Amino acid sequence: MSLTKKRKVANTKVDNNKAYSLKEAANLVKEINCTNFDSSVDLHIRLGVDPKKADQQVRGTVSLPHGTGKTKRVLVLCTPDKEASAKEAGADFVGLDEFITKIEGGWTDVDVIVATPSVMPKIGKLGKVLGPRNLMPNPKTGTVTNDVAGAVNDLKGGKIAFKVDKVGIIHASVGRISFAPEKIAENCQEFINAIIKLKPSTSKGTYLKGVSMASTMSPGIMVDTKSVQN
Repeated sequence: MSLTKKRKVANTKVDNNKAYSLKEAANLVKEINCTNFDSSVDLHIRLGVDPKKADQQVRGTVSLPHGTGKTKRVLVLCTPDKEASAKEAGADFVGLDEFITKIEGGWTDVDVIVATPSVMPKIGKLGKVLGPRNLMPNPKTGTVTNDVAGAVNDLKGGKIAFKVDKVGIIHASVGRISFAPEKIAENCQEFINAIIKLKPSTSKGTYLKGVSMASTMSPGIMVDTKSVQN
């Protein structure tokens, strides 16, 4: 019951008719947090794109200046000559055939999978397991590369991958509720800048249609789209 009361109080503090600046939203999201744990702060961005069109599928990666506050479990699938550098960079799991067998059996206890181009033919058959979980390595997100150490360093250091969903919205975790408001705002701005840079040339009308910020179980806070396009 206490959570419901907290949520009711939180709802009264958010003005649904107001669009806040990123800094105001970052302060408010901390103030209205409803959980007793270090919840995730998420950004939801509605774009003026048609994801059904191949040239309007906005996707990419961005390194958040203050990280996400979440440690990612990284699996590197590679040939033996790359294993040492992957382990040194901090990969949680490194190997190839034994992990392919585990994944075929339904094991997906990781957040990101990095693979070298030479092993991708072996990984293709795992699409049914990895695809729905968004774990399939992809050159566009930097997870198919010969520089496995560089990829692991990026991922452990706050690099996130994003992709527009079927209805034209991009969702991403941009920090934790324990972050200072300035750090939340700076992470958000970096994320938005990356999305603006990826605007498809065929996208007509308003590209950045709506931005909202929320933490786990808190109400959404509308962000002024004009204030983030500097």
